[in-house]
Amino acid sequence: MQTPRDSFPTDWSPPPVEFLNKNKKVLPACRRPHEDLEKELPASEQKVGLASLEELFWNMAGPSQQAVTSEISSGRSECYVNNLDYLLQEKRMLVEKFSISLQVISPVHPGETVFLPRRHPLPCILDSSSLKPQSQLEELFLRSSPPQQLSFLHKGLLSNLYLHASDYPRPLLQWLFQLLTWPLETSSRAFGLLWDLSVDGLFRQPDKDMRLWCPSLQEVKEAFGSLGAYNPALYPQGPFQHSPRVLESEGSLGWREPQDPPQEVALDTKLSYIYKFLILCFLVQPRSYTDTSILGLMELLCRAGLDVGLRLLPKTDLQQLLLLLLENIQEWPGKLQPLCLALSWISDHHHNLLTLVQFFLDVTPRGRQLRSQLSLTVIARMLGQQEALPLWGETTQLALLSQLLSLMRPSSLRQCLGAKTLPSCQGQHPKASAELDRKVCYLCHSLLTLAGVVVSSQDITPDQWGELQLLCMQLDRHISTHIRESPQAMHRTKLKDLATQTYIRWQDLLAHCQPQVVSHNPLDLGGKGSACPAGLARSPQALNGDSWTLFPSCLFLTPSLQFLLTSDLKLTLATGCGLVLKFRKSLRKRKLELGPSPGPLASGGSPVCHKEEVK
Repeated sequence: MQTPRDSFPTDWSPPPVEFLNKNKKVLPACRRPHEDLEKELPASEQKVGLASLEELFWNMAGPSQQAVTSEISSGRSECYVNNLDYLLQEKRMLVEKFSISLQVISPVHPGETVFLPRRHPLPCILDSSSLKPQSQLEELFLRSSPPQQLSFLHKGLLSNLYLHASDYPRPLLQWLFQLLTWPLETSSRAFGLLWDLSVDGLFRQPDKDMRLWCPSLQEVKEAFGSLGAYNPALYPQGPFQHSPRVLESEGSLGWREPQDPPQEVALDTKLSYIYKFLILCFLVQPRSYTDTSILGLMELLCRAGLDVGLRLLPKTDLQQLLLLLLENIQEWPGKLQPLCLALSWISDHHHNLLTLVQFFLDVTPRGRQLRSQLSLTVIARMLGQQEALPLWGETTQLALLSQLLSLMRPSSLRQCLGAKTLPSCQGQHPKASAELDRKVCYLCHSLLTLAGVVVSSQDITPDQWGELQLLCMQLDRHISTHIRESPQAMHRTKLKDLATQTYIRWQDLLAHCQPQVVSHNPLDLGGKGSACPAGLARSPQALNGDSWTLFPSCLFLTPSLQFLLTSDLKLTLATGCGLVLKFRKSLRKRKLELGPSPGPLASGGSPVCHKEEVK
């Protein structure tokens, strides 16, 4: 049993320590009247009292104490400011030393200003002077005002009126085609009705005599002009200066469209409607356009595809239409040269021209031929060699590219661009020099990409193996070895990566397209049955000749490793092949002197050398 004195205490607070409170014993008694006085005074009077007390202490201090106090405070502030400036200066120096330039090579082309913004659509008037109404509803439609005719379209009355008719009036189809450039609610309904009328008419006609209305090149230009396209060659008077009468007629149309999506998306949708209808026209009636009209239409479409607002949007319909236009050119390849020359002058920026080349797909022989020749033409134009080189002669494209690749050296491009862009006084400025270096790498990046398009569009044959090998050597000599990477210039790293990837792709082509090498038995030392001496192969320059060149076949069988060998190692291998030839010749002479060995020859076996012969 526990006694009450053994129970646990209920108060666990620490015992009081008296020596800590010796100087504070008087404080509680003196503090209470002051605390009671503070409670009775308002807050404003308390602040005034504190301020007056502070002034009292400051006035009681002597002038020397005041001076010391002010000196200490000012010294501390000055020291703090100096330390802060020093730290900021050090940080600024570190940032400048390890900063990375944001001026990299842009993956998106800059684009061209093709379509100007338009607040109101141009009026589209239906020419009904030559139309004869077949019903009261059609007569009401033809006699109505333009806003009422648009109401017929939006309410679906035109579908009931013309969809199952025997013939569709041509002015109606032209009116619907021009309405494709209006805001999306109107253009979508116009495209749906135009597509339904065209397809329904095709099903009603016999297969041998199918007719479809197709817009002319001039009508397509007018549609692009309604979208806001500005081309000085097509519109020399400037971008559509609207007269007051035209603006008044636009305002009197009376049809208010709901709020459209962003202008770029709306423009892309309207262009897609035009592209799809043109695809239908070329599929049904491929001979309805001449070659001259097709070339003009391709130039117009490529120019429209480079618009600034359409840079980040897909170009699927445009690429399909361009591919179809290319296949419908009758005089081919006679029209290849004027087409490449016209397309190469659509823009003055190298990245825009690279994007233009990528508009054409490489899924057909004509597409690959156009991509290759257009890329070569653009490279020659950017380097100022369009008239100096025989681009349309008998020289192969790889040989021409080999001549152009030597001019794509960054130092040569720097001299050319520096003379054009920078004055002589700004040539030594660091910022101007850095900007020039970025432009040089940007141009070299586009030109090297175009060079890759030229090579990838070729069907490399064994006869072109030497030309492709020369391209690899020049790529490594003129571009890869002249790029000095730096943390402050990421555009050089990107150009270096592209040069490396291009070199690897070309080496892979070399590995898959080997020169003609006659197979031989590795154990054969070059008897009568061997077509060529062991260890030797024909060089690409002697494939059509009768002489064999002293060149190791291992170098031809492994072209990807050929550039890893030094010149001394190649010479050693060639010397080794010469020693093998001498050994085989002496061994054959020794066999003739000794004569064949009996026994094994009688049984059909192979000759066997005795120990003495081996010695």
